[in-house]
Amino acid sequence: MQHPRRREVIVSEAQAASWITDGMTIAIGGLLSSSHPMALIRQIIRQGVKGLTVLAGSAGLELDLLIAAGCVDKVAVSLMTGEAVVAVGPMFRAAAQSGRLQVWEAEESIYAAGLQAAALGLPFMPCRAGVGTSLPRINPDLKEFRDPIKGEPLLAVPALRADVAILHADRSDPYGNVQHEGTGFGDRALFRAADKVIVQVEKIVTNEEIRRRPEATSIPGADAVVRAPLGAHPGSCPGRYLEDLAHMKEYADAAKEAGGKGNDGKLASYLERYVLGITNHLEYLDVIGAGRLLSLQEF
Repeated sequence: MQHPRRREVIVSEAQAASWITDGMTIAIGGLLSSSHPMALIRQIIRQGVKGLTVLAGSAGLELDLLIAAGCVDKVAVSLMTGEAVVAVGPMFRAAAQSGRLQVWEAEESIYAAGLQAAALGLPFMPCRAGVGTSLPRINPDLKEFRDPIKGEPLLAVPALRADVAILHADRSDPYGNVQHEGTGFGDRALFRAADKVIVQVEKIVTNEEIRRRPEATSIPGADAVVRAPLGAHPGSCPGRYLEDLAHMKEYADAAKEAGGKGNDGKLASYLERYVLGITNHLEYLDVIGAGRLLSLQEF
């Protein structure tokens, strides 16, 4: 009996980004300044996609960059930082304060409950977090109700399901069996809550190498894998390289100067130099320069 051949899922960054279309809900992986799928973020911006809703547990300058490029209409995040260089993403702050960006207000437990509901195929998940606070008034999607068993007050958190999750991890085999360095716990939640999953990785390895450490496989069977060495830059990738704080500050300074008034001045120059004026991730690495990239390597 002949067994069917396993299907390889390696695609180019342009092919992967073409899965993202106007009006979609996408989930972005990573934790603080670590392991955000920056190569794919920049490629999505080059496509000119508009009207996105973004789910992100610990968002930072990757989401701020999408907002700066005019790609995002709504966000559902439990934490929005400016990494280590600014308190809050400058374009997120400006867009939210002006009303141009819709913010689905939540905190970490509520956000996690929404992902869990999506993963289980349920319309909502009961949650204690937020009970007795103003969150249900600020976010009308959160419904207060009484537990029918014990009668205690709870919140019904609607499912947060993504059309596509885009993640960054250390390695994958050609068939989409992905391994993180570190826990990758947030990315696992997004994997379960998304219809399709794209993972950009530092390297492609054989299936035999993946099978040597089966306990490290965090995502079995991603729908697409993109080879993107140094693909989390300017963020970090555990065990490989540190965050590029100087580059993050360059973006944050440009975004703060724009002040939500549009992509002019330094912000326009930043987008042209690092995103719109180049065509792919390898060209981006050339612009950053080998010396800068080598200085970030963990030894």
